[in-house]
Amino acid sequence: MPVYPNPALAQSDAPEHAIRTISTADVFDALGRGVSDFWRHPSHYLFLALIYPAVGIVLAVWSAGGATFPLLYPLATGFALIGPLAAVGLYELSRRREQGEDDSPRHAFAVLKHRSIGAIVAVGAMLALVFVLWLTAAGAIYDAHFASSPPAGLMALLSETFTTARGWSLLFWGNLVGLGFAFFVLATTAIAFPLLVDRGGSAGDAVVVSVRAFATNPLQLTIFGLVVAIVLFAASLPLFVGLAIALPMLGHATWHLYRKLVV
Repeated sequence: MPVYPNPALAQSDAPEHAIRTISTADVFDALGRGVSDFWRHPSHYLFLALIYPAVGIVLAVWSAGGATFPLLYPLATGFALIGPLAAVGLYELSRRREQGEDDSPRHAFAVLKHRSIGAIVAVGAMLALVFVLWLTAAGAIYDAHFASSPPAGLMALLSETFTTARGWSLLFWGNLVGLGFAFFVLATTAIAFPLLVDRGGSAGDAVVVSVRAFATNPLQLTIFGLVVAIVLFAASLPLFVGLAIALPMLGHATWHLYRKLVV
């Protein structure tokens, strides 16, 4: 059973939600504990229900022709935005393991009967909206650069993106806007879902506590978010198949990060 440190508190507006100041080593320790939780009871098959629709979307985009190729990159990177929602059931499994309870994967669905399921759904709806806004923004940025003379196909698009001035501009503005969306999600939901699973409460309170945690540990949570984004993007490249392993590991790691951050 994990044993967490109890360093000096910071920004403890409410005793039950006091925030710890953590180190970079704590971030990587949480990631390591996430990997350990996954291998204790692999739960990758729980995510096949998410991955199959994602693969279907990608194949639909692929078969629709060159006009929809620009959606592939926003879709792949967008999984970092909705990842916290996809991992909600894993927080329950990590909580059970910490308490010495049965943590077999079937208990992931217990979160559907959680007393704060309404708040969980509300924060999840916010993430879904952010995901849609990101796809809309990415499409608008692409149109601003390529609408007048779009590339004929995927290879032409890749060539234009990496070898022309307008392609470099597309990469710059697209990634800059995407970074803004990523920071918003990281700050508002980094620990919101684990907090709701662990202690309940309202969606607003969970988001506020997450923002306080980010404000107290901006560098550490940015490093965690960067690792999550890189892993999810890499896992999504082979038709999202790698997400079946990446999401459970990162989900468990997020729980341990929450336990280090919130007293």
